Amino acid sequence: MADPWPLELLSKQQGRILNVRFDTGESFDLEAEYLRVESPSAEVKGHGPGQEQLVHGKRNVSMTRLEPVGTYAVRIIFSDGHSTGLYTWNYLAKLGREHEVIWSAYLEKLAKAGQTRG
Repeated sequence: MADPWPLELLSKQQGRILNVRFDTGESFDLEAEYLRVESPSAEVKGHGPGQEQLVHGKRNVSMTRLEPVGTYAVRIIFSDGHSTGLYTWNYLAKLGREHEVIWSAYLEKLAKAGQTRG
């Protein structure tokens, strides 16, 4: 399967939702909170296995700006100041395709850590 190519990225609901439409025919509405807690940045993912950080308290975060990065990604600037994640087209497609599994795993980790979405 060829890598997905975005046809459109659209910020909706005052930066609360990112709609991504791909040339594969797929379209995903990705919540800002979900994008923030799953940021591909080293701050969130770490520099290797086991270094991931659990991000919490981001229920009310929004996207304030989208910046293209070359032809391969978008940088999302969030209302909490986070801006270091580069969301590749493949990563955005993965977040859309695997939303239920990824989100459920995140909520489980939050509960185990005694944290909330805030």
